[in-house]
Amino acid sequence: MSLKEKIQGLAQSYHEEIRSWRRHIHAHPELSFHEEETAKYIASILEGMGLQPERNIGGNGLAVVIEGGKSGKTKALRADFDALPIQEENTCAYASTHAGVMHACGHDVHTSCLLGAVKILHETRNDWAGKVKFIFQHAEEMTPGGAKQMIQAGVLENPRVEEITGQHVYPDLEVGKVGFRKGMYMASTDELFIEVVGKGGHAALPHTLKDPVYGSAQLIVALQTIISRHRPPHIPSVLSIGKVEANGSTNVIPEKVSMMGTFRAMDEAWREKALGLIEKTVKEVSASLGLEGKLRIGHGYPYLENDPDLTQRNKSLAEEYLGKENVIELDLRMTGEDFSYYGHEIPACFYRLGTRNEAKGLVHGLHTSKFDVDEEALRIGAGLMAFLAAKG
Repeated sequence: MSLKEKIQGLAQSYHEEIRSWRRHIHAHPELSFHEEETAKYIASILEGMGLQPERNIGGNGLAVVIEGGKSGKTKALRADFDALPIQEENTCAYASTHAGVMHACGHDVHTSCLLGAVKILHETRNDWAGKVKFIFQHAEEMTPGGAKQMIQAGVLENPRVEEITGQHVYPDLEVGKVGFRKGMYMASTDELFIEVVGKGGHAALPHTLKDPVYGSAQLIVALQTIISRHRPPHIPSVLSIGKVEANGSTNVIPEKVSMMGTFRAMDEAWREKALGLIEKTVKEVSASLGLEGKLRIGHGYPYLENDPDLTQRNKSLAEEYLGKENVIELDLRMTGEDFSYYGHEIPACFYRLGTRNEAKGLVHGLHTSKFDVDEEALRIGAGLMAFLAAKG
């Protein structure tokens, strides 16, 4: 029996157990930086396999290493396990038991698949070479991000990890399929908090005021020129203002206007330059209208780039494991992911696992109150992660 057949057989044999892990985690979600019970649950499963995970890495993170039967390089597989502040609307037996908290981004799937990969690779350890470090990461959904904290705490050392692969659910892709993309894939994520301060008063007497509402409108337009007139055309980038608060009335101009937005890019040099331009624009456009512009930047994750060689190798292995017809090429995404921190340290590959099943009504998007997955994806995800690590 080939290693592929052995891994596929074990993924099938362990499917029910992996599903039970996923359902427990889904029913007991915890928010970023508060995942203590989830971390204990993960550790208990690993210890039940006879392994001794390292705990509290950079926070609630865990890691465990399995050594193969022959010498070789050290690879890492990563999953995240925090949830989101969303009230679940699903009525399934494993729906969230914690009010206002839900695994609406599939981190329960990521973690249970990685636990399945641990079990498969532990059982087949004499059949593959090198070492595999399994990284169970907290706090992906909130800055500064669990990835950054775990890296700073040394998770990529002892043994030194040479490459890392991560998997993420993708409800746009039907179950049974996976997707890869070499090079630029996901964007950096910075948050913008802007205040335009003027002099409020009666709306019928605008000549006596310094109108921050008008000034904010001019500023929103001016900010768009940073993208249209300064951005190198080969670098994807987005600047959006998503919230504007002017607490006036039909006959009242307020003292200030508050705005919130996001800036996203796929190049760190352009990101730094653009943030400087945003700050300059906020101050200078406001000042030109007799107003004061204030900016606070919430620095988020860097852009995510998939190492071309590692990604191509993983894609070819996925085609071998699942069939070429079940492996697609992904489009660029302007969403963000703290897995990007790993890729700025070592070669990294972040790919997508299809979870969609229209016949079962499993079509809702990430970060929504009705998100769920076809649990057949658990068998595929656990087996594929194990295969990529064993054959890579």
